[in-house]
Amino acid sequence: MAAEGDGAPRGGASAASSDEESAPTAAEELAAQKREERLRKFRELHMKRNEARKLNHQEVVEEDKRLKLPANWEAKKARLEWELKVEEKKKECAAKGEDYERVKLLEISAEDAERWERKKKRKNPDLGFSDYAAAQLRQYQRLTKQIKPDMEKYEKLREENGEELYPTANSLLHGTHVPCKEGVDRMVTDLEKQIEKREKYSRRRAYNDDADIDYINERNAKFNKKAERFYGKYTAEIKQNLERGTAV
Repeated sequence: MAAEGDGAPRGGASAASSDEESAPTAAEELAAQKREERLRKFRELHMKRNEARKLNHQEVVEEDKRLKLPANWEAKKARLEWELKVEEKKKECAAKGEDYERVKLLEISAEDAERWERKKKRKNPDLGFSDYAAAQLRQYQRLTKQIKPDMEKYEKLREENGEELYPTANSLLHGTHVPCKEGVDRMVTDLEKQIEKREKYSRRRAYNDDADIDYINERNAKFNKKAERFYGKYTAEIKQNLERGTAV
């Protein structure tokens, strides 16, 4: 009986020890899962960082290449691509036995064709200011188109001067030509039109008779305007006190 009594508590102790062993095992498994999850997230972040670093490096390299290219590289590239497409289209039409110009016209819409026709009809179009040489050339073309040659006067001059009418490198014509009255009037009229047009686009400010005179000449007036523009809000009170005579 005593043996049986002694055996009962020994079996309960073994069961309790097994429960104690199973409890830390579950906690360890949970900790291991959390650790594995953190490691997985860390690896993902590490991969994303490497990928971002690689993409940034590629973008820096591409930007450096773009900066080293000429300023009009994009326009040249588009032009070359368009020329390649045209060449391919011409070869395709030649293989099919078709006329490229006719095929091209069939692909153009009515709106585009009308716009191009209007553009062709425009004489000496104003494309905007590019440089002074282009503006001078445009002005020269406009003036030469206004010239209406007098063929009767030309024939008369050719009869009078003969071969001297066509000067060469050895010809001396300085002071021999006297312009006609019509030519002088035409030049004066054109110059007046240029002056009138220039006045419309002038940035010169209109003179205000009612404005206070606080300058001694035009250069001093410009300086005073610049000073007023930059420091007027800081010196307004001082100026008013000086004008009233109440300055301390």
